[in-house]
Amino acid sequence: MKNKTIKLVGINGRYTHSCLALFYLRGELERRAPQLDLELCQFTINDNHFETLLRLASGEPSAILFSAVIWNSDRVERLIIDLRRILPQTLLVVGGPQAEVVGGNLPGIRLTVVKGEVEALPDAFFSGLAEGTLKERYEVSFFKMSGRDFAFPYRDEDFIGDDAPLANRHVYYESSKGCPFRCSYCLSSVETGVYHKDVQRVKEELRAILRHQPKIIRFIDRTFNDIPERVMGIWRFLKEEGGETCFHFEMAPDRFTEEMFTFLEDVPVGRFQFEVGIQSTDQQVLDAVHRTTAGKAMRENIFRLSAMGRIHLHLDLILGLPFGTRESFARSFRDVFAMGGHYIQMGLLKVLPDTEMARRALEYGMVCTAETPYAVLRTRWLPAAELASLYWYSELVEKFMNNRCFSALWSWLRRTGEDIYLFFERLLEICRKEGFFSLAATHELMCEQLLRLFAGRADETLLRELLLFDWLRCGHRFLPKCLTEETGETPGETRSFCQQSAAEEIDGLYDRRGRGRFFRKAFFVRISPQLSRILCDEYSLHQPVLCVLAEHDGGLQGWNRVVLLETEGETDYAGEVAGGV
Repeated sequence: MKNKTIKLVGINGRYTHSCLALFYLRGELERRAPQLDLELCQFTINDNHFETLLRLASGEPSAILFSAVIWNSDRVERLIIDLRRILPQTLLVVGGPQAEVVGGNLPGIRLTVVKGEVEALPDAFFSGLAEGTLKERYEVSFFKMSGRDFAFPYRDEDFIGDDAPLANRHVYYESSKGCPFRCSYCLSSVETGVYHKDVQRVKEELRAILRHQPKIIRFIDRTFNDIPERVMGIWRFLKEEGGETCFHFEMAPDRFTEEMFTFLEDVPVGRFQFEVGIQSTDQQVLDAVHRTTAGKAMRENIFRLSAMGRIHLHLDLILGLPFGTRESFARSFRDVFAMGGHYIQMGLLKVLPDTEMARRALEYGMVCTAETPYAVLRTRWLPAAELASLYWYSELVEKFMNNRCFSALWSWLRRTGEDIYLFFERLLEICRKEGFFSLAATHELMCEQLLRLFAGRADETLLRELLLFDWLRCGHRFLPKCLTEETGETPGETRSFCQQSAAEEIDGLYDRRGRGRFFRKAFFVRISPQLSRILCDEYSLHQPVLCVLAEHDGGLQGWNRVVLLETEGETDYAGEVAGGV
């Protein structure tokens, strides 16, 4: 083989993502086949197929290696088919969780399939790659290696310069392989075992990344908090040396200790993000998928984390699990909503090849899509029509809840014991009639749909005001038509009234020199005494004005700072609105 150029290809979900597998592969190739010339190629699933094809074919590389996962394997298959047509002599190799599926779908294409981790591959693979003599299949396992280890995948030049492969991207890092759980739907259950890097080594590797001040480091450890002592060692290091980087962890909800909670009380707001896999709160469902989670501890821990207001909480539910009915799904959603997470993801079960779930699909009456992502279409407990209805329900929750647009509304509905499942069920009826899912889900459009739902309720006026409050603290400098009353004082008139009657200085808001700027930049609107009591419990106001400042409140969601003014008599500073409302 005259041309020794090897292209390593990752196709990411979006531009800000990166493909960790490519960096691992690069490191092993440089160590075990140093004569090869390597080129990292990162694309996205939204890139033009033809242009991607031309870039990969340019220079007629001796080999092209793909990382295939469920969200990109269809793109990988298309590229392999067309590359084989224009590069008949080039070695094409596919690895990753979907490698076998890609190979099975392309029986007539000359292709090498790698099942397992690159660290476990034999030397014969690397010599065969260099010499052009690869076999059709290699199957290996990290957990069957005699000396388990995986090297640090990054180097300084990966971060430096606008064209660097990690510039302005999420950085993925794993401090352990494997998972202590054996969930029947997860690929991690295929192999038994967990391997942890030494904590001191983890610190050294993280320090090498943090020198470049990435915006976010996403730990891909399947259960980061499986060993509490180890967690604390890494967290203390990140608190001391993490700078302004945000750190994302996948956490088991029942494996928090008091030491962890004490530590987290002092972590800077927004520095940590937790993705918590709840999946269901129905014990029969959890037992069926071998999800050994202590329900009481799970609820208590998430409540505590939510109450801190410091950690962004992403809570996962799975729709279509064995024994999961519409009723059990509704209970799970009510339970998870009550926990107060910031993001509730309700995804369809993916029946992944090689998992226990796939082997028992017939027993469970499961039918899934023929191609990736193998989303379930029906089960013994959920007919196709009912599952489809719940899918649209989940999509509605995704649009309305998984942002910062209506946090005060959701907080109030939790406090008042609203049946949130029925709330969204009624909202879904309205949205489907209005063609909501074919439109851009803007903040204003969602307000309009909610106002239709509120019509005729005894608390309609208050709920409308909560929408107004949420709208303004998101930073909007105007009121949408749907939230503008036909009569009464305009925001401009309210501003003028407050400016004329306010003191020359108000401690905590402005001094004499800053008075003019304060009234130019802030947004003023009158609200009811009832809303003022909800927003600021310690104050009883007679003629309250909501004052939205042109500055962030320093909280987790990045809302604008909001204060209440009393306008009965001389306008006075009445109180700060808490960020958790």
